[in-house]
Amino acid sequence: MNNKNENWRLKWLSAPLMKLFRKVTPTMSRTEQEALEAGSVWWDGELFSGKPQWKKLLNLPAPRLSKEEQEFLDGPVETLCNMLDDWQITQEDHDLPEPVWQYIKDNGFFSMIIPRHYGGLEFSAYAHSQVVLKISTRSISTAVTVMVPNSLGPGKLLMEYGTEEQKDHYLPRLAKGEEIPCFALTNPHAGSDAGAIPDFGIVCKQKFKGKETLGIRLNWEKRYITLGPVATLLGLAFKLYDPDHLLGEVEELGITLALIPTDTKGVEIGNRHFPLNMVFMNGPNYGKDVFIPLDWIIGGAEKAGQGWRMLMECLSDGRGISLPALSTGAGKLSSLAVGAYARVRQQFKLPIGKFEGVEEALARIGGLSYSMDAARSLTLVALDNGEKPSVISAVVKYHLTEMMRKVVNDAMDVLGGSGICLGPKNILGRAYQAIPISITVEGANILTRSMIIFGQGAIRSHPYIYKELESLSEHDHNEALRMFDRALFGHIHFFITNTLRCFFHGITHAFFLRAPSGVKRSVKPYYKQATRMSASFALVTDVSLMMLGGALKRKEKISARLGDILSHLYLLSAVLKHFQDQGEHDSDLPFVEWACQYHLQRIQTAFNGYLHNFPNRPVAWLLRWVIFPWGRLYAPPGDRLGHKVANLLINPSEMRNRLTQGVFIPEGENEAINQLEIAFRKVVDAAPVEKKIRTFQKTFKPEYAGYDAMIQAAHEQNIIDKDELFLLQEANNARTQVIAVDDFSFDLKRK
Repeated sequence: MNNKNENWRLKWLSAPLMKLFRKVTPTMSRTEQEALEAGSVWWDGELFSGKPQWKKLLNLPAPRLSKEEQEFLDGPVETLCNMLDDWQITQEDHDLPEPVWQYIKDNGFFSMIIPRHYGGLEFSAYAHSQVVLKISTRSISTAVTVMVPNSLGPGKLLMEYGTEEQKDHYLPRLAKGEEIPCFALTNPHAGSDAGAIPDFGIVCKQKFKGKETLGIRLNWEKRYITLGPVATLLGLAFKLYDPDHLLGEVEELGITLALIPTDTKGVEIGNRHFPLNMVFMNGPNYGKDVFIPLDWIIGGAEKAGQGWRMLMECLSDGRGISLPALSTGAGKLSSLAVGAYARVRQQFKLPIGKFEGVEEALARIGGLSYSMDAARSLTLVALDNGEKPSVISAVVKYHLTEMMRKVVNDAMDVLGGSGICLGPKNILGRAYQAIPISITVEGANILTRSMIIFGQGAIRSHPYIYKELESLSEHDHNEALRMFDRALFGHIHFFITNTLRCFFHGITHAFFLRAPSGVKRSVKPYYKQATRMSASFALVTDVSLMMLGGALKRKEKISARLGDILSHLYLLSAVLKHFQDQGEHDSDLPFVEWACQYHLQRIQTAFNGYLHNFPNRPVAWLLRWVIFPWGRLYAPPGDRLGHKVANLLINPSEMRNRLTQGVFIPEGENEAINQLEIAFRKVVDAAPVEKKIRTFQKTFKPEYAGYDAMIQAAHEQNIIDKDELFLLQEANNARTQVIAVDDFSFDLKRK
């Protein structure tokens, strides 16, 4: 384009459009602006593009543990898990035993993210996740205790933003367990709206340790603070004000973060909360006119007012590592335990896992657990490659905790009475109780789905919208106009070409799309459909922003459904990547296909909800015709596929081992999960012999004589030999042991 034409377009097209765009664009608060600018755009950007570059995803390395990390899992983590008696921790002591606390401190469990030169372990995000996952399958209370100091808290914030003096002083002490950290953000009057915390600090001068000192006088009230009751070092978020202009011209500096030893005068550590029978230390704390020097701000005085940005940039680690690890641990444990139980437990003379109703639940347990592990692993690869994928971290936090809820609920249905009777034998009872905790923390799930995933993703990850918004903040008018012009007309071209692609792939059912070369033929259709749905998602994103503008911010249900589409596109991508990373075994295909079909069907459901409720009905009808010209095409996973998934869970296989890798299985003969696995193997070994006596079982009289008398009679009549009799007796004894539930004295004490 020559300069004359460009100047004409800038003056007569772009300038008035920019003026209109500025008028209709809703104003953003400072906290919203900082949240948008935090983190990095990663695979979410590809999904917003409408034509994701699959090779970019498939060329990422598979997650791997270093030698030191594997040794830590096989050594200290294994030892720690063997030290834990979760029933004693949660029901009797309401705390970790003192030797466990000391072992955690002495062996660096609080220092997995701290660099080695400060005395930490400096583990990868993947190793951090593997440690939390394994511990969570033994004791969720212990897993939370370990994961919090390695998540969003003083250690992470110091590493990213601390001064050298702060790092040199605190990081070695945190690494050795000499300091126990907590981070206090939530105020009773500002839960999910953390940016509105009323806790405040006033810049002032006051005597401190006998000297006139420039500092901050703080007042706060916090609650739900994990490790708060035992913390020695308090990370605090508050709003900072400078009414006397001791720091500069700005009076309201904004959210600020500081590190405060808990023995500081005026700091009050409250009592404990009791979060649903989980006994990790959690409680309130308060401060009244607490004076701290200015250099207690994390990063020093120059970081005053930058706390919200710091929190947003670090939040992706907590959301992307800790809760996904805990959720996936619950899925793996459910797959292992319930798969075994469904084979061992018999009703109507058949293992319950062979009933179609139970198969349906088992298929969901296996398929969703595979999806959780896939999404967890892919997100960890991003984090270990230096990305800070804030949108993706919100996706995995929300969807993996929700999948945990579905999986554990199904697991409890299959376990029946064994699941609802709490006691040392109950494998999943505490996981069931912990579900609402995971749903609530690190951003409540309802708001994460309805406001954050798409609300942040649409602006941050879209190829052009963020550029258009950036042009509005450019001070040079001519440069701002050129920036807006480039972004606007690039956006228009993107919209037109994407609409045509979307319709073409809709009427051809993605036949002409290409799957990445080198992938198995059986999964190629899923790559094609994922690309098609990515194009459809990009189209409805643009239409939503054009038609609703700033009102989309208030249309939370529309935003939530768009977030669901983005989320399931990511989860589908993760499943395909996970299949490649694990070697593309044919035995894994039932799980891969179940998960892919599930996510495609959920994408379709979200589209239907969006189109059914979009305010502009003619536009909604047109979009439906473009996206689904032949109507709804994606069915949920079928019964045959579900049967294959369930069958793999109730039989020993390499696939079952891969799916449940990372679960801690103790060796003690009285350990419930070990008893269950032993019974599972014995019942499977005895299955051919049980088949031999099935006909005899129908004619055996008297029935009241019981199973032992029946198999003894079968032996006496030479239907089975002595070794087979022994095999059946061993299997039945093991079965009887694992289906037993705990009972207690009247005061609910252990007998």
